[in-house]
Amino acid sequence: MSPIQANGYPIYFNEQGYEALNKWLSDSKYSSIFILVDSHSNEFCLPHFLPCLATNIPIEVIEFDAGEGSKNIETCVQIWKVLTELGADRKSVLINLGGGVVSDLGGFVASTFKRGIDFIHIPTTLLAMVDASVGGKNGVDLDHLKNQIGVIQVPAMVLVDATYLETLPQNEMRSGLAEMLKHGLIADKKYWEQFLNLNKLNFNDLEMLIYTSITIKNNIVKQDPTENGIRKALNFGHTLGHAIESYFLEQENKPTLLHGEAIATGMVLESFIAFKKDLISSAEYQQIKETILGIFEPIVFEITDIDPILALLIHDKKNEYGTIQFALIDGIGRIKINETVKNELLIEAFDAYKS
Repeated sequence: MSPIQANGYPIYFNEQGYEALNKWLSDSKYSSIFILVDSHSNEFCLPHFLPCLATNIPIEVIEFDAGEGSKNIETCVQIWKVLTELGADRKSVLINLGGGVVSDLGGFVASTFKRGIDFIHIPTTLLAMVDASVGGKNGVDLDHLKNQIGVIQVPAMVLVDATYLETLPQNEMRSGLAEMLKHGLIADKKYWEQFLNLNKLNFNDLEMLIYTSITIKNNIVKQDPTENGIRKALNFGHTLGHAIESYFLEQENKPTLLHGEAIATGMVLESFIAFKKDLISSAEYQQIKETILGIFEPIVFEITDIDPILALLIHDKKNEYGTIQFALIDGIGRIKINETVKNELLIEAFDAYKS
């Protein structure tokens, strides 16, 4: 597969990617290489990755505990301290080998250490391949509020190797699939329709779907790197999805949701809102709801959950001047941004989801 050129960095695939990585490491004359992993990618992905490196530059591996609970400033402080103790300097490079948490946190650590060192993303989950590693967003959570602290800073390169997906459990695969469904719904109806019968897809199909998803996201980000306009389209399903994810994270009696599970629910809810605002037809809404709930098990909401979830919307990063703004599909494959929604309609969306 041909490399994809993003804003200021290339995205390589499979074997060609390792050749490009080794050439980049050689040409850049880095003083040291640090590989950031979580406990999962250290066990399952690092053994595949290390033999692919062809370099005499000193290498150190830094590991942190896997999971969204580690995506905070405290983990960053620990990693900054380890980098300092191991002698990292401005000519060091950080390779982020892992899923979305590793990509988001590692990019933030590198962007702020000594006012910024180079970093490279090697995503090992489907979610990280099609979303977290592309676009230059890096950051951490503030308590249970998603991605409240961060920067936009692009990597030196991204290397996507679908081989890593062979180590992934099914729920993690589904989590990444949510972002791919979103790309079809906001930008490409024919792409969306490829997911209507997942049973017919094989691994080769998956590689091409990943490539298409990255292309869709990259084309949007290139138009609007700092999210002042059309990049807000990528937030479809995320306004309510992030609020749901944050709420479930802070409730000890609730199951922890994967990012994609929360976003899938957000897409169903926000599709209902689009239907009620006459942006999509009843048939389109039903197709979206049935497709997504055929992949993702419905989340159980108690009546006491709704108000606290809606209260979290005020922290959404798209809000301006205290107004909650949504990106809503305007027919499958098209999007409208900066849409305001009344509270009554939000409550109605949850009622429709539960019915």
